[in-house]
Amino acid sequence: MMAASNTWVRSPVSQSGTNHAKRKVRRVLIVDDHPIVRQGLRRVLENEDDLTVCGEAETARDARTAIKELNPDVIIADISLKQGDGIELVRDVRAHYPHMPILVLSMHDETIYAERMLSAGANGYIMKQAASEQFLVSLRRVLDGGIYVSEAVGNNMIQKFAAGGSYISANPVDRLSNRELQILHMIGKGMSTREAAHSLNLSIKTVESHRQRIKRKLNLTTGTQLVQYAVNWFTGREAAATGVRSSDVPTDAGAGG
Repeated sequence: MMAASNTWVRSPVSQSGTNHAKRKVRRVLIVDDHPIVRQGLRRVLENEDDLTVCGEAETARDARTAIKELNPDVIIADISLKQGDGIELVRDVRAHYPHMPILVLSMHDETIYAERMLSAGANGYIMKQAASEQFLVSLRRVLDGGIYVSEAVGNNMIQKFAAGGSYISANPVDRLSNRELQILHMIGKGMSTREAAHSLNLSIKTVESHRQRIKRKLNLTTGTQLVQYAVNWFTGREAAATGVRSSDVPTDAGAGG
């Protein structure tokens, strides 16, 4: 995660100048399970006159509590969280707080996750290697009631819309449902079937059924192939997409389950 935090360096040109000086100060809740990421975000936000960090949370459970107690103006959330994940958190927040702006800030491939997170209720998606100025643009966009995605994601969404039901992605992971993607993600992190079931509040049998469907959709035969695919996808594809070195990937990513 060091590579991501290094991109959050304030540029010489202030974003807190006259354009934002008269804005109401908006309160930001940061939800991320890596302290260095939260610290990096806090440093960026503390330099802005119209933004302030009202709290932090590292788990989905803590995030729900913080939202109730702190009543933030916007939530910045990662996909990978302890005790749950960002997809479930976004759905839950949207169900209970229909007008709460949510910006997903993640290391995970936007071509896989951005559209899914918007469908779940997020207002924007930006990757962690983005420059701090672009991050601030995305945050203010969702605070002002807009939607933020990168140009590449926006173009892809337009292509899907134009193609209607005839659009077929070349990436086999796109064939997975949101739940299947969650489970693939957890397998890649090294979580066992039992741990995934507990995290998602599902039965072990249900998770096993999802694993079987994932194997079919990815043309995999054995459980070992599935684990290897998931680990390579999590530690390889995601790190490569963001410029994060393999040594910077959380140590539990390749643990056995």
